[in-house]
Amino acid sequence: MDDKNVMENILLLEKGACDLFMHGAIESPTGNVHQAFQSALTESLGMQDVIYGKMAGKGWYTTEQAAQDKVNTLRQKFSGQ
Repeated sequence: MDDKNVMENILLLEKGACDLFMHGAIESPTGNVHQAFQSALTESLGMQDVIYGKMAGKGWYTTEQAAQDKVNTLRQKFSGQ
């Protein structure tokens, strides 16, 4: 397993943790529990961003620029126009 695979796995695990923390915050029964999950989610999102940044810096996680016509079509679709 090379460094890229390790980083991909770490990123996937971190995304999974974000999902769990988000659902924990949504379903939390009290304000204290909600705050704990929300804090964990914020921290986890920060870690995910750092991992993504390191992967993008090495060219391991690239994104494409969306075509403006597609953006405009989706904007119109979801704005109800």
